[in-house]
Amino acid sequence: MTVERILRSLAGFLILLSLVLAFGYSRLWLLLAAVVGVNLFQSGFTNWCPGMTLLRKLGFRDCQQ
Repeated sequence: MTVERILRSLAGFLILLSLVLAFGYSRLWLLLAAVVGVNLFQSGFTNWCPGMTLLRKLGFRDCQQ
C-alpha cells in the first residue's frame, strides 16, 4: 500500500472510532474526529501531513505518478 492510501484509511478509521466511542462512552471523543478533520483540511491546502512524514520514515512508498 502507498502512503496516501494508508493515510486515508487511517483517517477514516479514526473518525469512525471516535464516533463509536462518543456514542458509547463520552462525547469528548468527538474531539478526536475534530482533530483528524482539521488535519485533513489543512493538508488539502499545504499538501503536508505529519502522518505522511511518519509513514515515509517507516518505509512506506509514495504513489508513483
